[in-house]
Amino acid sequence: CISPQKRFTVITLIPVISKNSVNPNTVFANNEMSLHDIEIYGFDYDYTLAFYSRHLHTLIFNIARDILIQEHRYPEGLREYEYIPNFVVRGLHYDVQKALLMKIDAFHYIQLGTVYRGLHPVPDKEVIAMYDGCHVPLENMSDFYGKSSHGHTMKQFMDIFSLPEMNLLCCVNDYFMKHNIDYEPVHLYKDVKAAIGDVHVKGIMYRAVEADMENYISYGEQTHAVLNKLYEDGKKMFLITNSPFDFVDRGMIYIVGKDWRDLFDIVIVQADKPGFFNDRRKPFRRVTDKGVLHWDRIHKLEKGKIYKQGNLYEFLRLTGWRGSKVLYFGDHIYSDLADLTLKHGWRTGAIIPELRKEIKIMNTEQYVHLMTWLQGLTGLIEHMQVHRDPASQAVVQEWIKEREAMRSQTKDIFNSQFGSLFRTYHNPTYFSRRLSRFADIYMASLSCLLNYDFQHTFFPRRTPLQHESPFWPEQTSAGALKMPFIPHRTTTEE
Repeated sequence: CISPQKRFTVITLIPVISKNSVNPNTVFANNEMSLHDIEIYGFDYDYTLAFYSRHLHTLIFNIARDILIQEHRYPEGLREYEYIPNFVVRGLHYDVQKALLMKIDAFHYIQLGTVYRGLHPVPDKEVIAMYDGCHVPLENMSDFYGKSSHGHTMKQFMDIFSLPEMNLLCCVNDYFMKHNIDYEPVHLYKDVKAAIGDVHVKGIMYRAVEADMENYISYGEQTHAVLNKLYEDGKKMFLITNSPFDFVDRGMIYIVGKDWRDLFDIVIVQADKPGFFNDRRKPFRRVTDKGVLHWDRIHKLEKGKIYKQGNLYEFLRLTGWRGSKVLYFGDHIYSDLADLTLKHGWRTGAIIPELRKEIKIMNTEQYVHLMTWLQGLTGLIEHMQVHRDPASQAVVQEWIKEREAMRSQTKDIFNSQFGSLFRTYHNPTYFSRRLSRFADIYMASLSCLLNYDFQHTFFPRRTPLQHESPFWPEQTSAGALKMPFIPHRTTTEE
């Protein structure tokens, strides 16, 4: 039984349900940036100018699976496995030595309940025993570009093309465990990586997409309208992509039209990012429309011509396009954006297609009610934990159990295995932290730019630090203010 005074405190701690919804077509800012200052716009191609349907993920999975069987002599029984849509999300980490796929937060803590061996979750107690807790030391994390190299045991999957690779890793692991086959996880990881790489390097994926554009390119997301708007305003534009010219050309003709090259001042294909941004040794090479390579030295990057490979330092020397007047868009936070913002001072824009789905979920009445009560419970526990009498403590323990159940419920709303791309319960994910560091702005697609003019300034939302007193109702801790209640919380959990 709780006293009337405590009961009144409990009632005042429950936040008011917010009816504000988020527009999924918004451009979100991590860093203040004005389009008035941007003179040059650069773009990646895949998942930036062109978007693909899930049929492409199925294609990549099936081809790579068959390569494992035919070229790496993996069991024929693997053909029973098909691509599983919505099983994984990008940004996950894979422990190469333990063959475990998991979600890690911005502080290197594993989110329990999201660790999978094959297609099945690993019990929390087993995870804690394997890692001596939930923390992954820095030296075990992936390297700067998310790769497992130089002693790092973790690989982070950062791009959308990695979804079939994660699926395949889980399926092969599942097959081996199901049939009690002893295997070396490191070899499995390398073989799957090689098979996925062959799908791209050998041109299998490119030929399939070119042969059936309608099936694989799902929508252009008003790409043509965005490019035309920039062109008509006199902005310079360039394209730097790892894809080959023939593939890009056919895709852009399908999305934009035959005159797409007239919109761009410079087109660079097979750039080999992120090496393009760091390796000074590779010179540019001119390519004809038919793929013939020229041997002449490049003294100028000309409009209407196609260039291959090269490096950013030579690009900067030949164009003079330096600093914050350049804005480059890409979907891969590491390969597309990290070096540009850290080393060269370009402004960066991340294309995150998953935003639309997650924002639509966050706008649902179910999610709003869950989050409101979850935040309320957190405030109740935080405030009422100081009462040490048995009755109060019993109630607090019940609240803690209810909170844990609701946290799992909110995770499952986004993805029943791994939850939201952006949060591990209340903390940002490792993916989300890197996004906030390497992208000045981010959005679901380039079409979001159509909602703004070229004088618009994007301002990041000022949220108070934990030690700051808010000037308006914001998230604050129970002990920070001498008040018997917690103001309405605006942060979200998954």
